[in-house]
Amino acid sequence: MDFRLTPRQAQLKADARALTDFIAAYENRCEEDNGLPASAHAEIRDAVLDAGLQAVNMPAEWGGAGLTIAEQVTVQEELGRLTGALWDMVWRPANALRFCTPEQRERFLVPVIRGERRDCYAVTERGAGSDPQNIATTATKNDRGWVLNGEKWFVTVGDHADFMIVLAAAGPERAPTLFLVDKDTPGIEMTRVPRFMHTFVYEHPEFTFSDVQVDEDAVLGGIGEGYDITRSWFTEERLMIAARTTGAAERALELSRDWAVEREQFGAPIATYQLVQGMLADCAVDIAVNRAYTHQVAWEVDQAGAEDRKTLHAKASIAKLAASEASGRVIDRCLQIHGGRGYDRAYAVERLYRELRVDRIWEGTSEIQRLIIANELIKRGPGVLDLPVAR
Repeated sequence: MDFRLTPRQAQLKADARALTDFIAAYENRCEEDNGLPASAHAEIRDAVLDAGLQAVNMPAEWGGAGLTIAEQVTVQEELGRLTGALWDMVWRPANALRFCTPEQRERFLVPVIRGERRDCYAVTERGAGSDPQNIATTATKNDRGWVLNGEKWFVTVGDHADFMIVLAAAGPERAPTLFLVDKDTPGIEMTRVPRFMHTFVYEHPEFTFSDVQVDEDAVLGGIGEGYDITRSWFTEERLMIAARTTGAAERALELSRDWAVEREQFGAPIATYQLVQGMLADCAVDIAVNRAYTHQVAWEVDQAGAEDRKTLHAKASIAKLAASEASGRVIDRCLQIHGGRGYDRAYAVERLYRELRVDRIWEGTSEIQRLIIANELIKRGPGVLDLPVAR
């Protein structure tokens, strides 16, 4: 087996690191001002387009970068080094938008790929988090299309996006259905912007929908396909979280290694003390193991046929669970190595400490990942642990 980066992956890694270094110059401003001004958004958008890393998850024929899953992981690992969740400014349109009709694609997806529009995904509600089947938002049919009523919580990028992908229970059958909705449609109100523990370049607002009228062609995919479309991208998104958290952990380790070598206490660099050395070593182990597994599963996804979908879904859950929890351990050690400086928001390790915590919650909590993995083991045996066999 050859685990070397291909020449194309090596170039993508270099391009992504260069873009990451450019965006990193905005980190302190984002932290101090709880976001960035429109001018900074425009500068970063132009840099993303110049790098050719816009919409890496979309086909080249639609204007995206058209990367494989393994190539996307390579890019996301570099972007994960950024604090303030500035990695999200290198936009990845929601994978659900692949289900657009040609007309919807021209209206919604293509402008997102070009950096002219931005989407947000509205699924979570007060009573529907890990269990989206508990949604209360409804879509009622009328002679003009559909009328949406309900509320959505934690709509990431909801403050910046100009259209929404809304999950609602459609018709008397309560068929889970996705709708494409322009955010300025009458009846949509951003009711609350929660203050979370991390600093995020975008917000996660709450919205209410009061008799929001949309046309018949607002349906994305088809009536009743909302859950299937939403679930279809979990494998990819969970791998991207695994990649980003690994990249974040590596940055934290680099900073802590340098700090330990330079910082002197009791007449010697703290790197000479075995308790600090142990923390550095444990960090290296967590990062190396999770990087290898994340890249392995990404490669498997690229090679797999449809018959492997459920096993790969469980493997992506393993990657997300392991990497997100390992990154939490890494950043906790790195903050400890920095001592009091690690508690200072001017230091990247402090910002990463707050930001990495959410990766054990969104796109499926750690507990949900454990249930998925256990379910695969119980139903199909330990095949989820197998290495792929050459065909």
